[in-house]
Amino acid sequence: MIAASKTKIAPGRLLIDGKWVQSNMTFDTVNPATGEILTQIAVATHEDVDRAVQAARKAFDDRNGAWRKMPASERGRLVWRMADLLEKNIDEFAELETLDNGKPIFESRYVDMPMVIDVLRYYAGWATKIHGETVNTFETAFTYTLREPVGVVGMIVPWNFPLLLASGAGAGVRQHDRVEAGESDAPHGVAFR
Repeated sequence: MIAASKTKIAPGRLLIDGKWVQSNMTFDTVNPATGEILTQIAVATHEDVDRAVQAARKAFDDRNGAWRKMPASERGRLVWRMADLLEKNIDEFAELETLDNGKPIFESRYVDMPMVIDVLRYYAGWATKIHGETVNTFETAFTYTLREPVGVVGMIVPWNFPLLLASGAGAGVRQHDRVEAGESDAPHGVAFR
């Protein structure tokens, strides 16, 4: 158990259209081991969600946008960089995971966080490995596979493994998809650090 937290957890805000915005509503997230209030989490209203999805859709549809024009290798490097940053700050993220959902610090530090780093690096490596495959159906048919981004993808991840499950968003990021993430009722802090 962590005797005293070195990690300061600022109240949550919403990231909408590339800007951090305050929410009109918040709720407390509580350390399940002590009952201590860790911080306040921003609650997104239906309007907030609509604005976030509209902004993501606009960015996705912008044929001249930076993300759309970014080469797959660069997108892979960005996802890899996210893994590097998590690895550099692994103790802080492990502490947040433990404070937020009550799992033992050993499990957060030596199981969860390394697994998140591995998942991010796995998907980063796939950014340049998306290829079309042709499967012949019959001799006179023209067949092909065209892989295209899906678009805006929304996620709600369960409470017990939030950062690992959110790291699966790397699968969409490597293919130009825009990912909007949220968590279920509890806990909430680490995925939004």
